[in-house]
Amino acid sequence: MATASDDVTHEVTDLLQNLVRNACVNDGTRESGQESRSADLLATYLGGSGLDLERYEPAPGRTSLVARIEGTRPDAPILLLMGHTDVVPANPAGWRRDPFGGELVDGEVWGRGAIDMLNLTASMAVAIRRLATAGFRPEGTLVYLAVADEEALGTWGAEHLSRHEADAVGADYVITESGGIPVPGGDGDLRLPVLVGEKGSCWCTLRISGTPGHASQPYATDNALVTAAAVVQRLAEYRPETQIHDTWRRFLEGLAYPEDIVGPLLDPDRLVAALADLPVAMARQFHACTHTTIAPTVAHGGTKTNVIPDQVELQLDIRTLPGQSLPEVRAMLDEALGDLADRVEMIAAHDDPSTESPVETPLWDTLARTTRVFYADSHLVPMISVGATDARFFRRLGATAYGFGLFSQKLTFEDYGRMFHGDDERVDVESLRLSTALWEAVARDLLAG
Repeated sequence: MATASDDVTHEVTDLLQNLVRNACVNDGTRESGQESRSADLLATYLGGSGLDLERYEPAPGRTSLVARIEGTRPDAPILLLMGHTDVVPANPAGWRRDPFGGELVDGEVWGRGAIDMLNLTASMAVAIRRLATAGFRPEGTLVYLAVADEEALGTWGAEHLSRHEADAVGADYVITESGGIPVPGGDGDLRLPVLVGEKGSCWCTLRISGTPGHASQPYATDNALVTAAAVVQRLAEYRPETQIHDTWRRFLEGLAYPEDIVGPLLDPDRLVAALADLPVAMARQFHACTHTTIAPTVAHGGTKTNVIPDQVELQLDIRTLPGQSLPEVRAMLDEALGDLADRVEMIAAHDDPSTESPVETPLWDTLARTTRVFYADSHLVPMISVGATDARFFRRLGATAYGFGLFSQKLTFEDYGRMFHGDDERVDVESLRLSTALWEAVARDLLAG
């Protein structure tokens, strides 16, 4: 006999599969994404449940959907559950299954977005629909936002909505990706990381100039590509200073690991060496949490095989720590490049500083209470996200915004880091059930009064 738990698991699994199959791939161009496909799917799914639905489309196909259950008390808090519907590109050659097939295999849904973050987008939709059909009428307002364009800069999604439709999406509390991966603590209890802040993004483009000439005579030429190669090498070899900030300290201390593990990871002089003893995905995460990172990612240059290149452009993905901005980034690039700095011109920069929310909030208390229903011996620990999320737009509006979800213990920290924007992305259906149940519990705890 089917149980309610079976029903909700089937419901959220089916919805996730269809979101994956919509293949709303965002490559950063205005015409990509086409999130209207998933907005249509979600509007159909949520329709008829009594929810108020609104669509917003600042550019053709770049559609976001808002659903809400209005609270009975105007001065009560507003909770926004926000999931994005776009996904990053996937190369099928690296996958064991079709990245947009949404296949269910051995209790796991496979596909691009299964972890980032269509799993949570689907579970949030199922939760608000279940609450609406159950007649949930809280004192505070519950809002669900299926937002476009998170995987680029949020231009056609959260940035547009926060600037131009704040009445529709404004909230006191926001939950979005990703957090919640169970981590065994040193005392035997589980720790559930909550992303209370995120690093800043400083994407920039560098131009390296040279002198054109015939490529059959390369001797003593000023080849911009050769200089650019040296620039890339120096950036790769640059070692920014280790920074032990408050959120990192609270995260490490909250894990209750022995001093011989925690001590080096809280010591700026020993942290990098200590990373060598950790699993690689964890080491990458821990390094990024404590360092400004500079990654050369795209290069354009040259005009023809037999012409010495006179210009090369390099795109850098730079992620900044709390308190850092473009002037600090420029100084770090100059330090990294040394005597090549004068050969390099920064022709474009997008500076999006780090944001963070406090821990001492009613939302934190709600998450602490509700997660113990599912994991009795669990504790929340604050963590900083090394990637950007749409939470930053809402923090700047004054909201407390966290990244969280609830996952089964089948999903390890290592697997999660490997699949995020990686090959063979997938999520187990037990994690889908847990997240769906969590959102219902959080809404009732925080908003019911």
